[in-house]
Amino acid sequence: MHTDPSDRPTRRALLRAGGLAGIALLAGCTTGASTPGAGGEGPTPTPSPTPTPTTDGGLPGDDGDDAAGGTRPAGTGGPGVSLVSVDGPDAPLAADVTLLEPVATAEAPPTLRVTLTNTGDSAVRVGEGRAARFQYVHDESGRLVLLPADGEWDAVPDCWRLRHGIAVTEEYRTFELAPGAAATADLALYASAETDACLPVGEHTFSTRYQVGPCDSAPGAGAVGEWGFTVLLE
Repeated sequence: MHTDPSDRPTRRALLRAGGLAGIALLAGCTTGASTPGAGGEGPTPTPSPTPTPTTDGGLPGDDGDDAAGGTRPAGTGGPGVSLVSVDGPDAPLAADVTLLEPVATAEAPPTLRVTLTNTGDSAVRVGEGRAARFQYVHDESGRLVLLPADGEWDAVPDCWRLRHGIAVTEEYRTFELAPGAAATADLALYASAETDACLPVGEHTFSTRYQVGPCDSAPGAGAVGEWGFTVLLE
């Protein structure tokens, strides 16, 4: 179990990252930017059914087929990941997505790095701090999820399907960016517990909402936007 010490039982709820209703930016401002993986604390696994093995001992859908809809290409190793497109945020934020480990192996899932940079001439505050950098965000189909790469997640080895759903503390985190500063997050790509397959091949789009405003703005101030990217697993 991965537990956030700042969590309160009465405030815990499943948060599909990206929701901004009823939450606001915090006033005030410091300097600096987050380090890779920062702001990723807070998940607690919740049980979900474990798939029944197939007659040949494998997992459902794990047939080695590299055709569309399969779970992994033929041969050793898992799917390789390539970046198809990035639909970046509006100014003053600029985004970059970099593949760190583009191929799933028996030891680790694919990993990528998301970077947000303040291209403006004044400091800004960005929220929600985790969702804006795609921590705990599912793809549009719900079959894949991005989790902090430095976390320990209960997943089927060499398949990288989570054994349990992930609960995230219901709080609104922010981070500040000075002019020219960047905040990054290293993310591991997992198949969600809601699917009965391993990492599915094909194109998958991730999108998230964010809020950005001046560091000294009143609580609730700031513009809401959306950005995302598409990857191909093959």
